[in-house]
Amino acid sequence: MSNSAAAVADRAALLRSIPLFQALDDEDLLDLATEASSRPYKAGQLILNQGDIGHEMYVVSQGDVNIHLPGQESRRISLKDLSRGEYFGELALFDDKPRSASVMATTDAVLIELTRGQLSACVVRHPRAGMAILKTMSQRLRETNAMLSAHVAKNAVKEVEERLGWTDKLADRMADLNGSWFFILGLLGSTLLWAMVNHPKVFGGTFDVYPYVFFNLLLAVLSALQGPLIMMSQNRQSLKDRAQSETDYQVNLKNEVNIETIMRELGEFRAESNRRLQKLEARSPSA
Repeated sequence: MSNSAAAVADRAALLRSIPLFQALDDEDLLDLATEASSRPYKAGQLILNQGDIGHEMYVVSQGDVNIHLPGQESRRISLKDLSRGEYFGELALFDDKPRSASVMATTDAVLIELTRGQLSACVVRHPRAGMAILKTMSQRLRETNAMLSAHVAKNAVKEVEERLGWTDKLADRMADLNGSWFFILGLLGSTLLWAMVNHPKVFGGTFDVYPYVFFNLLLAVLSALQGPLIMMSQNRQSLKDRAQSETDYQVNLKNEVNIETIMRELGEFRAESNRRLQKLEARSPSA
């Protein structure tokens, strides 16, 4: 723990940027920064483990950390990546429930650790900070509830298409036309008609006689336009694929989080049932 003036000032500036502490005046914020501890972690080191009981919250001062649900066979379900100025574990300041997720340092990191006692003393000295903390906590809970209750399944391709301008839609239609039998047959028919019209022995035309220089110029312009149109359409298709992949990821993440929650609650229910059965067996008279 470093309590040099520069370290305390840096911690105070970092805490000031967090909505949880923005209601504190400079003096109280400086006191809180002085009491806080700086904890270094190596890349890959576990900071919090799901299910542990703790009374501390952490603010990322340096490096990056990842919040995740530990999966079976070392397969993690990543929830969020945090960097400087972001925080986690604040629920532990208000209850004694187990940690709802695990946190690991993905790079060498330095975290500011605040305990329940330190924050309680700060709120006693500055009661207005309590309302700011409750407001921030309420907002975080609403965001979590919105993520779990929202229907993340959606037609991502349709949403992308609705945002396209008329020039993009025109380019897509032209690209679709270029890849159709209608275009191939139309081009063959136009070529044959052009040759007949400009053949002296058929219609007596002399506008663009063989070797049809003007017609070749038109074909060259058409070929030059086809390339950019097709590339524009492919870029939009890549955008649609990315949007669909993001939607699939959100759906899978929600399902995995819900399954993990159900399995945890089922385990708690099973443990509680076993405890109740043991109590009933202990109370029942022996045969």
